Amino acid sequence: MKLRRQKRKLPPLNALRAFEAAARHGSFKLAAEELSVSQSAISHQVRSLEEYLGVHLFVRQIRAVELNRKGAMYYPVLRDALDRISDATELVVSDRLSTTLTVQVYSTFTIRWLLPRLAEFQRAHPNLQVRLHTSQDDVNFDQDDIDLAIMIGRASNSQLHYTHLFDSELFPVCSPQYLERHGRFHDPAEIRDHPILQVYPSAGDWHVWLESQGIDADVVPESGLQFESYDVALSSAAQGMGIGIGQQPYVAHDLAVGSLVELFPDKRVKNPNAWYLVGRHEKADMPKIQAFRDWLLGEVANDSSLNGLASR
Repeated sequence: MKLRRQKRKLPPLNALRAFEAAARHGSFKLAAEELSVSQSAISHQVRSLEEYLGVHLFVRQIRAVELNRKGAMYYPVLRDALDRISDATELVVSDRLSTTLTVQVYSTFTIRWLLPRLAEFQRAHPNLQVRLHTSQDDVNFDQDDIDLAIMIGRASNSQLHYTHLFDSELFPVCSPQYLERHGRFHDPAEIRDHPILQVYPSAGDWHVWLESQGIDADVVPESGLQFESYDVALSSAAQGMGIGIGQQPYVAHDLAVGSLVELFPDKRVKNPNAWYLVGRHEKADMPKIQAFRDWLLGEVANDSSLNGLASR
């Protein structure tokens, strides 16, 4: 005997959309702009949803709104449900399997590693449009409309799906011209007498290497030139402006062509942070994400500069 499923108890869709947008933006005003309705309409829809549920979902402030405990429980489930509806709708209404994959990547990784390879992915998947979003900040998957992120860090969030790409090592580099002017370095402590090129969003990298050499107290990386990205810092090092900290895969080309040299080839230190492809668990098996993940792992495996760093 086939049992009939009980009728679903679902709030009005417009109220759910209003709540999800307001929760994502932390603002009724921005939610109204996204949904092309008035701010009062968003407020009315959210209030009707709260009445339907019999609970408050937001803490109202003067210029913003913040999810309370009940709202924080409800939002991620609703966000995922709306994402699934959107993805399914795209497949149903499309005559082909074309779709968009939004990937957030650090600017240096994009410039120095990903872009030279991405054309091959597009040739292999002509119906998949990759939309790159470059940022120095890590993705907030609760707030940002991002499918995947290539990031360095640790697999610490149980709500996210991590695919390990490779480990990396940290080591000081400078230009050959800088080395000619100042002579060879025989001891890491000599770095204290030279300008340090620091990437401030990754300020810990220099300290990891310095501490491993026992000279963390002698050298203050923050006292030197400060840069927003590794690309600018390493380009500055190649122009002879000082000593930068290098890591894979950022400096592979520079070392190969000789625009940068490694000061202490026998003193590389493992970066405690590793490179991952990160996304939400519920999207991990989507075809577009599987295709990009498989391609990316293949490119990492084929990169000779990452030999011994990609295996786990």
